[in-house]
Amino acid sequence: MTTGRIAAAALIAATLALATGAWSDEPPKPARIVVNDSGGAMGSWMRKAYFDPFEKLYGIPVVETSPTDFGKLRAMVESGNVEWTVTEIGGQDAVRAAKMGLVEKIDDSIVDRSKFPKEKHSPSYFSASVYSTVLGYRKDAFKDGHPTSWAEFWDVKRFPGPRSMRNHPVDNLEFALLADGVAPDQLYPIDMDRAFKKLDEIKSAVTVWWTTGAQPAQLLLDKEVVLATGWNGRFFDLILKDAPIDIEWGQGALKSGTFVIPKGAKDAYWGQKFLAFLTDAKAEAIYANALAYPGLNPDSLQYVDAKVLPYLPTEPTNLKRQFWISDEWWAENGTAAQERWNQWLLKK
Repeated sequence: MTTGRIAAAALIAATLALATGAWSDEPPKPARIVVNDSGGAMGSWMRKAYFDPFEKLYGIPVVETSPTDFGKLRAMVESGNVEWTVTEIGGQDAVRAAKMGLVEKIDDSIVDRSKFPKEKHSPSYFSASVYSTVLGYRKDAFKDGHPTSWAEFWDVKRFPGPRSMRNHPVDNLEFALLADGVAPDQLYPIDMDRAFKKLDEIKSAVTVWWTTGAQPAQLLLDKEVVLATGWNGRFFDLILKDAPIDIEWGQGALKSGTFVIPKGAKDAYWGQKFLAFLTDAKAEAIYANALAYPGLNPDSLQYVDAKVLPYLPTEPTNLKRQFWISDEWWAENGTAAQERWNQWLLKK
C-alpha cells in the first residue's frame, strides 16, 4: 500500500472511531440501567418525559423500580450489591447519604448544571424537579383580596375562616418565623422556640392537619377550609379543572426532587448520562406541563404551555418571591424538630 493510501486509510479509520466513540473514554453501553423513583403519577410521567426518550437516544433500556427507600440504598451500598443505577431520594436523605459516603459525586463534565440556581449545585445529589409549598385559597372567600403573606395567613381577624396546614414541622416552622417578621434570608438556623411560640397563635384556627398531598386542595374544594398550605402541583391539578381555588406564591417554600447515583453502582457513567438527560429543556417541559413540577433548566420554560407557566414555581416572577428550604438544616435537626412537633400538637 502506498504512503498516500495508508494516510487515507488512517484518516477514514480516525473518522469512524470518532463517529462510533471507539477512541473515546465512553464505556460500553450496558444491557440496561435501573432507575428507582417514587412511582405513581410521577413515575408515569418520568417514563414519558425522560425514560422513553433516553432509550431512543442511547439504545439503553431503562428499568423502573419504586418506591424510594433510604434504608435499602444504605443496605445495597454497604453490602456491595447495588441494584440501582440511579435513585430518587428526599432532600434531607440526600444530605445524609452524602455525609455517610453512600453516593457517587456528580460529574459536572457530564451533567451540565451551569444554569441552575446556586443553591442547587450540590456535589453529591442532582435536583431534577422543583415543587413548592404555597398558600392555597378559595377565590370566593375574601371580598377585599386574599392573604399574600404568612403574616396575613396568621391574621384570623382580617381573614377569618378555618385553615389547614401539614402535620409536619417542615415548612410550618419557616412559615411561623416569616409570619413573625423574620426575613427569608435569615430563617436558618431556625429558632424553634420562636417558631413554636408563633404557631401557638394559629393553632386553634387550623381545623385539619393534613397528611397526604391531595388533602389541602380537596378541603378547599369542599369548603371545609378557606386557606391551606399545600404543594403547588396538587392545587394546579384542580385549578385546571376550573375549581374555585388559586395559589399565592409569596413566601412559598421551594424544594427539589433529587436523584443520586449509589456508591458502587454498576454502569455509573451511564447514570451520569441519565442525570444529564434530566436537564434536557424539552423533556423538562413535558414533565412540567403534566404535573407543574419543572426542572431547573430555565430554557425549558419556552416550551411550557402558556396556561401552565403561571403555575410553575420556577416561572421568574414566582421564583423570586419564594425561598429555598435548607435540606442541610433539616438533615441535622429534623429528628429534634419532629419530636418537638409531636409534643406541641398534643398540647392543649
